[in-house]
Amino acid sequence: MYEIFTRRFLPLFLVFAAAGIALNMTNIIVPTGSAETKDAITNPLLEKWSGPYGGLPPFDKVKVTDFKPALVEAMEQNLGEVMLIGANKAAPTFENTIAEMERSGRVLTNVQTVFDIWSGSLSTPEVRAVETEMGPKLAALSDKIYQNEQLFKRIEAVFNSPEKAKLAPEQQRLTWVYYTNFVRSGARLKPAEKTRLSEINQKLSGLFTKFSQNLLSEENDRFLTLTAEADLAGLSQDLKDAAANAAASKKVKGWVISNTRSSIDPFLTYSSRRDLREKAWKMFINRGDNGDTKDNNAGISEILQLRAERAKLLGYETHAHWRLENTMAKTPERAMELMNSVWPAAIARVKEEVADMQKLADKEGAKIKIEPWDYRFYSEKVRKERYDLDQDEVKQYLQLDKIREGMFFVAGELFNFTFSPVTNVPVYHADVKVWEVKDKTSGKHVGLWYFDPYARDGKRSGAWMNAYRNQERIDGEVTTIVSNNSNFVQGKSGEAVLISWDDATTMFHEFGHALHGLSSNVTYPTVSGTNVARDYVEFPSQLLEHWLSTPEVLQKFAVHYQTGKPIPQVLVDRIAKASTFNEGFDTTEYLSSALVDMKLHLAGDAKIDADKFERETLAALGMPNELVMRHRTPQFGHVFSGDGYSAGYYSYLWSDVLTADSYGAFVEGKGPYDKAVGEKLRKNIFSVGNTIDPADAYRSFRGRDPQTDALMIKRGFPVPAKQPAK
Repeated sequence: MYEIFTRRFLPLFLVFAAAGIALNMTNIIVPTGSAETKDAITNPLLEKWSGPYGGLPPFDKVKVTDFKPALVEAMEQNLGEVMLIGANKAAPTFENTIAEMERSGRVLTNVQTVFDIWSGSLSTPEVRAVETEMGPKLAALSDKIYQNEQLFKRIEAVFNSPEKAKLAPEQQRLTWVYYTNFVRSGARLKPAEKTRLSEINQKLSGLFTKFSQNLLSEENDRFLTLTAEADLAGLSQDLKDAAANAAASKKVKGWVISNTRSSIDPFLTYSSRRDLREKAWKMFINRGDNGDTKDNNAGISEILQLRAERAKLLGYETHAHWRLENTMAKTPERAMELMNSVWPAAIARVKEEVADMQKLADKEGAKIKIEPWDYRFYSEKVRKERYDLDQDEVKQYLQLDKIREGMFFVAGELFNFTFSPVTNVPVYHADVKVWEVKDKTSGKHVGLWYFDPYARDGKRSGAWMNAYRNQERIDGEVTTIVSNNSNFVQGKSGEAVLISWDDATTMFHEFGHALHGLSSNVTYPTVSGTNVARDYVEFPSQLLEHWLSTPEVLQKFAVHYQTGKPIPQVLVDRIAKASTFNEGFDTTEYLSSALVDMKLHLAGDAKIDADKFERETLAALGMPNELVMRHRTPQFGHVFSGDGYSAGYYSYLWSDVLTADSYGAFVEGKGPYDKAVGEKLRKNIFSVGNTIDPADAYRSFRGRDPQTDALMIKRGFPVPAKQPAK
């Protein structure tokens, strides 16, 4: 699955943590005249962003030694700003309370934005040391704010005031967001309960950091070394070149298969060395589960217990009930209902897929039983036999740079955006490139798009979107800065980077998040861009995936890396015919992770052995033996490196209901590039952020609530019969 990491740190949009993070400021405020305060005086991270485009992150000035003093100073500033708002003697109003909260914390937001980039993309022992020390203190600061009684009383007064009805709709929504987040973060608790909540949140922050660092270490430090040409059997030249490049970067002889999905999946798909596939698969699925200092199981157990205690403290039955309260699903029961409606069809399809693979293996005389490390390999063989479709053949037409140009084309057609490369901005790594985004008609500057495409040591695996700055206009127009981040493996210098169809789909997905941010047209940053409910935020991104397969994209941008000829129509037709092939595997791999996530967080305060719970839960679900969860619990960063997707991994399926249903609006119209439908999509979905309830936003676009039938059809599953009304 793909991720989005956009957040406004303090204050106080809690789309990710929604969790109150807390603080005893005696732990973080440094005395006047201390070394940290002196360092902060000349710290470039504390300076207002300067330069073109409304100011830019000072990536060219960053030193790791600046992070801690900058964080300490920015935290102190933020706390001071918020305490002044709470201590205001004037009667509470939207302007002197809610709007002022929106203006506070700007320096800390900027410092954390840069620090998070180093943590996720340029991690070193020095960066990780700052993470470990400052994580709990940042957590503590949030609680110090949310537990400020004077401040909460002012927010509550604005929320309950008859004058609220006179506010603009966006202001009313923002007031509701603040009030709700404060209540959900413990503002009404008794003093002793607030103290305990703060302790829990600080402890959780440390555990999240430890989990993330363990996983990063497992992915960077473990790898499969291939020492002979025979070890490369079945691999295409571009995969061999990538493995050679990975070996060179790690200074080892031979070829290296890195312990990341971007390296492991292609190896499992094409390597004809079954023994090596097994080694690679076991290395990958055992990340964080090797019984050593990087093992995550004990940490998971502690995280679950603390989350359960926190939920009870806040008045909720379980962590899952707390997390889902402000989502579209509203309750874990509704999310489980959707997942359970899809699960039987998914595992039934897996049985069919395994039978097809076993039959082919038997015909080839392999004399094996299909195991998890065989699934991708034999699935690809079945695909080729059944559809005459070789994914490696498709890959020859999918160049990274050309697919990026295809994304720009779609953005121009649907959103009227143009993308122009710029070089007058600092970047944090030589791999990062930047484009200015403008409105095609008016030429008006919309924002900046940063692209960091390649894997490297110190960069976490996967693909994600970030917002470095949210669009707003509270005190004048501020444009957004967004980024997309991937982990493609570079081959030989100067040669095109070829990617799979799945990789290209991922690029469109993450770009959908970026377009969501770039399209934002609101006043207040807390409700801007992608700052929406967790099970709604994946909707715009999953929707954009549909445009990859449109003829307009394929004929212009899917061109052979050597000949420059467009992908043949016969190959496009085969791709379309095979669009639901292997859907059993894809859905079961994902959905098993989502179900285990939800069940872990519905278990309450039970002491949980993560490995045992995972094993027993999957057995009870009837999980096929031939595959594993997409994210096993010891490496489930979505869920255990923060609160973001905890009890929320179901969100991709929930959003895909919206995705499948909403694409129907284009199908029912003039097709994928229907200008009228595109404008309606931009106006009601992409531009409004969290200024209105997402269910209302969807109805404004589609004219009705979403229907689940489209999801089943999209995945090639039978549509369940309608139950008669009682």
